[in-house]
Amino acid sequence: MEEYEKEAGCVPILHPEEIKPQSHYNHGYSENVSRKNHVDDYSTWDIVKATQYGIFERCRELVEAGFDVRQPDKENVTLLHWAAINNRIDLVKYYISKGAIVDQLGGDLNSTPLHWATRQGHLSMVVQLMKYGADPSLIDGEGCSCVHLAAQFGHTSIVAYLIAKGQDVDMMDQNGMTPLMWAAYRTHSVDPTRLLLTFNVSVNLGDKYHKNTALHWAVLAGNTTVISLLLDANANVDAQNIKGETPLDLAKQRKNVWMINHLQEARQAKGYDSPSYLKRLKMDKKVMLGTPFVVIWLVGFIADLDIDSWLIKGIMYAGVWVAVHNSRYVLTPHSLRTCLTGVSFWMYTTWFYWFWNDILQEEDPVFVQFSLNLCAHLPFATVHVPFLINTLALFYNFGKSWKSDPGIIKASEEQKKKTIVELAETGSLDLSIFCSTCLIRKPIRSKHCAVCNRCIAKFDHHCPWVGNCVGSGNHRYFMGYLFFLLCMICWMMYGCISYWRIHCATSYAKDGFWLYLTQIASCSPWMFWMFLNSVFHFMWVAVLIMCQLYQIAALGITTNERMNARRYKHFKVTATSIESPFNHGCIRNLIDFFEIRCCGLIRPVTVDWTTQYTIEYDQTSGSGYQLV
Repeated sequence: MEEYEKEAGCVPILHPEEIKPQSHYNHGYSENVSRKNHVDDYSTWDIVKATQYGIFERCRELVEAGFDVRQPDKENVTLLHWAAINNRIDLVKYYISKGAIVDQLGGDLNSTPLHWATRQGHLSMVVQLMKYGADPSLIDGEGCSCVHLAAQFGHTSIVAYLIAKGQDVDMMDQNGMTPLMWAAYRTHSVDPTRLLLTFNVSVNLGDKYHKNTALHWAVLAGNTTVISLLLDANANVDAQNIKGETPLDLAKQRKNVWMINHLQEARQAKGYDSPSYLKRLKMDKKVMLGTPFVVIWLVGFIADLDIDSWLIKGIMYAGVWVAVHNSRYVLTPHSLRTCLTGVSFWMYTTWFYWFWNDILQEEDPVFVQFSLNLCAHLPFATVHVPFLINTLALFYNFGKSWKSDPGIIKASEEQKKKTIVELAETGSLDLSIFCSTCLIRKPIRSKHCAVCNRCIAKFDHHCPWVGNCVGSGNHRYFMGYLFFLLCMICWMMYGCISYWRIHCATSYAKDGFWLYLTQIASCSPWMFWMFLNSVFHFMWVAVLIMCQLYQIAALGITTNERMNARRYKHFKVTATSIESPFNHGCIRNLIDFFEIRCCGLIRPVTVDWTTQYTIEYDQTSGSGYQLV
């Protein structure tokens, strides 16, 4: 790495405490500033020390006495530099009013006050200096402009502000390094790389001396976090630097197994390498999407085979397990929706192929008397018609949960930059309320979904079963989906019991539980397999719908808010309870959530959560809060 820096002519990047001149810097900054509280007499302090500690009265006294604010000290550092690096905004305003040069170069690094403030991450000082005309495109002694320094030191909010104010996201420093390259090389976190990628940075540019791309620099630094981001942004894994080395070559030189594996997988995904047959099978989404359907069928089919030897069946099941175990795509969260779809498909197949006529046929009157009331014969109109209606409702709510907008917070490029500038200039450009990926101010109750890579209003959770986020736009449909899914599973369980009652010579009341269980399992293994699937899915769907209803009706919060309530200032959290400003009582919560109108007799309170940014408690209002 040092070799690359020397060849490029780069001065090694200094940490803030290494910025020169050292004599004043250490004395004025690295010591605890609160020391001034223990000093009563500032009358003997020189103006540099008073500036570093922010003693405004002493500084004004010396300036009024004739000290020239433009005069640098013996190390060519002006008062404006010291005020900027120590974030003394009042002194910056005063010195500029007295004639200080805002873009004065000084110090061993030949930097402007704006460079010093940027290195330290003082966004408020950067904003103030730029209001006075400071030029962020000027280069320092290392050949870097402010946006390069901000990227090196990981000051994401400053990077965002500089770009929003017009700095080129692909600006090259004197050595041909872009902000993305510096972030990849120096900052081992998702930001500011993620922010730069959102600004549509050119990921495959090469620097001036080595022709290294950002991916090369990330590999050189062993920056695994940034490597993942760059690969997701379609960085060219086959790009060569001036020595003909690809990122993979550099990873192999460093013998980093993680980097080697990820870069090789990226190459294979882009067709550069020829993967093995098994890997090609894993990458074939058409094949892998159908795997859950085949596996569910195979389990029931093997059990249903007319083979007395359980050893043979065991070997067949072992083969299925090995196939599933090696099929990573099936076991990922992205495939969970396919798994549930596969189960539902075979449940419906079972219903229409096996149950349709069985439930309609006439029953033996002698057998009916041994039947449970739940399993007694019901006519077509009271079984199949409701089942078909439930199916339509299930498909409708699933489709709306899957495809409808969950509450995506959208903004144009111009709006994003305007928001950044407004937040920065009001001192509010904080990553707790600003999304560095979507480049938006996050409304209250919203959250950035890492799976969908977008901010969702009134975010509840990302649901792998429907393949979408659950938020303000589709939460009601998701609840409908859970309800009708639960009803479908109950019908399936009823169908299995009816099938056993008709086709299996057994009775729970006569034989007892364990004998009844073994008899129905051997009578129809496929039906028993479907019943087990129904019981399993009934449990998680029932638990999920009860938790959701409890949060909606009793607490007035979302799943995300319940899990992370301590992070949000508007919740009062104790060891046993969460006090939510959105809780209006059980009945009102349900009315507002489901927007129940009852032919105009009830008026639900509807809120556009994509535009609500602040909340204030209203002591005079019955609702307990105001949205602003």
